[in-house]
Amino acid sequence: MRNRKLLTIYQRLLDAYGAQGWWPAKTRFEVIVGAILTQNTNWKNVEAVMAELERRHLLSPRALARIKTGELAQLIRKTGYFRQKGKKIKAFLDYFRTYNFDLDSMMCLDKDVLRTQLLQIWGIGPETADAILLYALDKPVFVVDAYTRRTFSRMGLVDYRISYEDLRAFFEQRLPSDLELFKEFHALIDELAKRNCRPKPQCQNCPVVSLCAYRSQTFI
Repeated sequence: MRNRKLLTIYQRLLDAYGAQGWWPAKTRFEVIVGAILTQNTNWKNVEAVMAELERRHLLSPRALARIKTGELAQLIRKTGYFRQKGKKIKAFLDYFRTYNFDLDSMMCLDKDVLRTQLLQIWGIGPETADAILLYALDKPVFVVDAYTRRTFSRMGLVDYRISYEDLRAFFEQRLPSDLELFKEFHALIDELAKRNCRPKPQCQNCPVVSLCAYRSQTFI
């Protein structure tokens, strides 16, 4: 039953908002850099920084590996927490160097092996690791975030206190393991949270309001 409900939610969001086409990047490596930079900031700031890195011909692993951490930090200053993020990018590059900066070599590995490795990198948490796996490495891992927790707890499908891993498992166990479905669904959930399921919910014209326990006050 809940499988059908999740797919119904997905279809309604897709019909309402259209395909989101995530992740907005030219290369897989740009997706990885973007996934690190977007932590605790908005995407417009990330876009501005990515454009500047591209202008300076730095959006490649070897180019970023050559510059000093302090210089990188200043280049990504607009994204906030720039010193930490600079170190995180450098930490990822140290790991990536073990694959000779070759994403194809990484993509040949099992997703669980890759996830374990990514989580061992300093500064890479579950959400960032899963975003890299899904959008850069084409591994069917469902990415969840604060938006997911907010919207689906309001719908009455999960407890707001649910852990990241349990929330991820909730989706992966109830949906077909389909790469494109996972990519699009995550993006649509974020769009729902931005448009309708805000901290102060805007239930009018919400495409899934009839399925939502918050609005009906009865959990389904």
